[in-house]
Amino acid sequence: MSMDWDSVPMQQVGFQPQQTTATILCCNCGAPIDGTSSAGALCEDCVKLTVDISQGIQREATLHCCRDCERWLQPPTQWISATLESRELLALCLRKLRGLHKVRIIDAGFLWTEPHSRRIKVKITIQQEAFQGTILQQTFEVEYVVASQQCPECAKSYTANTWRASVQVRQKVPHKRTFLYLEQLILKHNAHKDTINIKEAKDGLDFFFSQRNHAEKLVDFLSSVAPVRVKKSQELISMDVHTSTKSYKITFSVYLIPICKDDLVSLPIPLAKQLGNIHPLTLCYRVGTSISLLDPATLQTADIPSPIYWRTPFKNLADVQELVEFIVMDIEPAGRSVGNFHLAEVTVARASDLGVNDNTYFTRTHLGGVIHVGDSVMGYLLTGSNFNDPNFEALEESSTYSSTIPDVVLVKKHYPRKKKPKRNWRLKRINRDEEEAAPRKQDRDRLEEDFEMFLRDVEEDTELRSTLALYKAKKAKAEADRMEGVEKDAMSVVDEDDEGEDEGVPKINMDELLDDFEELNVEG
Repeated sequence: MSMDWDSVPMQQVGFQPQQTTATILCCNCGAPIDGTSSAGALCEDCVKLTVDISQGIQREATLHCCRDCERWLQPPTQWISATLESRELLALCLRKLRGLHKVRIIDAGFLWTEPHSRRIKVKITIQQEAFQGTILQQTFEVEYVVASQQCPECAKSYTANTWRASVQVRQKVPHKRTFLYLEQLILKHNAHKDTINIKEAKDGLDFFFSQRNHAEKLVDFLSSVAPVRVKKSQELISMDVHTSTKSYKITFSVYLIPICKDDLVSLPIPLAKQLGNIHPLTLCYRVGTSISLLDPATLQTADIPSPIYWRTPFKNLADVQELVEFIVMDIEPAGRSVGNFHLAEVTVARASDLGVNDNTYFTRTHLGGVIHVGDSVMGYLLTGSNFNDPNFEALEESSTYSSTIPDVVLVKKHYPRKKKPKRNWRLKRINRDEEEAAPRKQDRDRLEEDFEMFLRDVEEDTELRSTLALYKAKKAKAEADRMEGVEKDAMSVVDEDDEGEDEGVPKINMDELLDDFEELNVEG
């Protein structure tokens, strides 16, 4: 029986027509390729060899770096901070290349170069569509030459009369302890980063800025850490009569309250009554955004904010330069304590009177928790002293307070020690220009004494130390690395010849010290 194949559908037979692709030979290497591709008569390998998608992109460029502040120029006028092989520097390198915006960046990274070669190499991988449906990826290197160029801020710092705003910080006191503390706060919070110059002046420091907002930022910082009064003045430098554009120099005068920690203060009697009826004869135990006063006989405290002080200003009765050393002969706790203050009744004798006479003084003090019989204490001797102060004269004439004036006001425990002991810690100092006239030897000795007194305050006052940034000394850091892993309560690096000296003197634990200490611009 014969079958009519013409009447059978193609689906039943199972025949599938084959689609054939037209192939041609590559005109370069002769390999068979798809003739319908948009790459023309080139195979994929030949396309990679003959087509350069990075054409038009720079292979060399120049980066400008300020030698003084190590910032990089981002055209047209912006200067940015970036470390070597950082993301910020890589972004700056990519922005410097012309034609890079026409392709797609897949990857970019730094290649190693000699640190002193003043060359930076970047390896870049890009993609681009060479033909329709054909995407190529290529990798190439770009070399940057690092050129030195001084930024405007550094140029102004080396040129006279270029500042636009200044902050003059002043305090009328005979010692520099407050400025030493203020300097450490500025360093810790990096509040001086925008200054173009810092000069040391009589009774204070002068900070110079290229912009007004930078000076205002420093003024705000000082107002947040110290009781100050600020006055602003301005001087007209130039004026354009056609556009009414004026250029001024702004000066901020910042006055610190002339009362420091451990100063003896005699308050005006009306102000003392407003402050909770505290005794007018008080001791300043802390200076922050306000003045903290303490009555050693009752442990009553009071705070005087800066606005209230400048409304009715007063001076201190005596400062730390007038402290006298006493020896504790007898002590009896009074049973009252407020925070770290413990009230006690003590009998003391002046250290210079021992072996000469039998004069002793009875007083009440807040140091009952730290002193014992035989200890040395520093205090103010009021008996036989003449104070040219109207507030103290009013206190002596008052029938209410005249009988309550003590003979001695004790301030702090005294630790006998060497003149310049070996310390396992250091403090950073700010770079500044000294006064034009060379300081006398007497002034230099006084500055050294003030700095040594401040260092002792840091050692003895835990609360003060917590607000500062202390760094390991070089010898102490090496010893700490050697002793790493060994249990220890406290460490202090001393020489063999110094062992046994300064017994009982407070030491700073190595755990409180920081490692990243820069030996440049350091004293102490």
